[in-house]
Amino acid sequence: MILETERLTLQQFTLADAPFILELLNSASWIKYIGDRKINTIEDAEKYLLNGPIKNYQNTELGLCLVKTKKENVSIGMCGLIKRDTLKDTDIGFAFLPQFEGKGYGFESASAVIKKAKEELKFNRIVAITVNYNHQSIKLLEKLGMTLEGNIYMEGDDEELMLFAI
Repeated sequence: MILETERLTLQQFTLADAPFILELLNSASWIKYIGDRKINTIEDAEKYLLNGPIKNYQNTELGLCLVKTKKENVSIGMCGLIKRDTLKDTDIGFAFLPQFEGKGYGFESASAVIKKAKEELKFNRIVAITVNYNHQSIKLLEKLGMTLEGNIYMEGDDEELMLFAI
């Protein structure tokens, strides 16, 4: 999924993005709201990319994308669509480095992803999941027009998640 917005580009991850992944997945907000994925080295980050986003591109033509600023060409986060085995519907995911949160990048990138999903990929429904204490994410999902449908547990996880849909 390659997209452009007014301020951002969304592009597929490559192994060259491993240093960025190492930084993002070890940021305080990622660990607090998404969880510690035990990505401690560049090699771990490369494995994460190969077994996650890059594998998804090959198998589903979906996946999380690298979000970069157009003007400075700086990697700031990720956003994209994921088809998880544990969810009936495709879900949207996003995460940004802490210094880029609260600047509208999440809304801008997620809006573009949802628009593409509906208009080009012809998705009728997109879901999102988050923990109930991630107030920024909940606010963003609501701003995107998503509504809370209930709470779920993902297979193998004992933390209750909120399920939103549009």
